[in-house]
Amino acid sequence: MDLIVWRHAEAHEAQPLEDDMFRALTPRGRKQAERMAVWLESQLPQGTRILTSPAVRAEETVQALKRKYKVRDALSPGASVQDILETSSWPDAKYPVLLVGHQPTLGAVVAHLLGMPAEACAIRKGSVWWLRHRHREGQGQTILMSVTCPEKL
Repeated sequence: MDLIVWRHAEAHEAQPLEDDMFRALTPRGRKQAERMAVWLESQLPQGTRILTSPAVRAEETVQALKRKYKVRDALSPGASVQDILETSSWPDAKYPVLLVGHQPTLGAVVAHLLGMPAEACAIRKGSVWWLRHRHREGQGQTILMSVTCPEKL
């Protein structure tokens, strides 16, 4: 199974009394999302299931990809690693899964899957981490396939 995690692109800072869920992308964030979407479009396998947080900044990020996606509350800010893994059906999904969400949860998911402490992995805004689960010699393994950020594209 392939699990691709995409942290939302740069969003406006929260204003006093503003609900965090309604923060939109900045113009720079829109460019980040567009650059990453072009790269993803050339890389994603057919049949990839795309799931996003209901936060405006996450939905605006995934919309740059111009593919169908589903909103999942389990990907909201503050989600747990377990929420993310259950939502993605890791490691048993029969298809690749792209998740659009938030830091620090996405970083904690990657760290967990790679056997690192939760705080050891920070994912930059707009970046994608691509992981693969496989079986080798009777054991499950997680492989880091790719890491890229919009500034490198």
